[in-house]
Amino acid sequence: MAERVREKLAISPENILETAEIGDDEAIPAADAAAARLDRLTHERDGMGPVNLRAETEAEELHEQITGMQTEREDLLAAIARLRQGIGSLNREGRERLMAAFAQVNEHFQELFTKLFGGGRAHLTLTEEDDPLEAGLEIMASPPGKKLTSMSLLSGGEQALTAVSLLFAVFLTNPAPICVLDEVDAPLDDSNVDRFCSLLSELSHSGATRFLMVTHHRMSMARMDRLFGVTMGEPGVSQLVSVDLARAVALRESA
Repeated sequence: MAERVREKLAISPENILETAEIGDDEAIPAADAAAARLDRLTHERDGMGPVNLRAETEAEELHEQITGMQTEREDLLAAIARLRQGIGSLNREGRERLMAAFAQVNEHFQELFTKLFGGGRAHLTLTEEDDPLEAGLEIMASPPGKKLTSMSLLSGGEQALTAVSLLFAVFLTNPAPICVLDEVDAPLDDSNVDRFCSLLSELSHSGATRFLMVTHHRMSMARMDRLFGVTMGEPGVSQLVSVDLARAVALRESA
């Protein structure tokens, strides 16, 4: 019996109580209960499957992977923090530049509106000013003899002149070498075309910008320095024609 105990339990009979954590003054469990508990534990052990001899190695590999993932996570969190800091810095600088540019455009817009309309007043305003980067833009205009109102309530010609004022206001804030105007004077009457051409002449002589205007209006063409057109001298044959009006006027005066 002692040999069977040593063979099956790998302990001597004297150490059975100690291994089972049963004190000397405690009663030994009933055989049926002990047998049932033994069967249950044996069944649970068998359900675990065979012993994985690579368990320790796999545990070390998983530990290394977890350590690497934690390091990558910390690097990623640090990168996200730096990115958010950069975005915040860009947003602050963007707001400052936007408000500075908005002030300049608004100032130019007020001056040009008064020139084009021969009076009146107008200004630009931001909607939802809590964040200028997400704010909308509203144009408030008051032509001579009219109350201050939104641009959408103006007539077609007044809207065109107001849009031209805003266009040139932006252009004066950030000028470019060439400005192309395509049928800008189409919705304007003769008096407004004359004001528009006067403003265009003033801008062309006060800066280094060349204005190229596509138009069919006789008054606009008469105020240009040079005309370019297409004629058909023969059927089906188009020819580009250029007329230097400034030189023509000089020749006429000299003659």
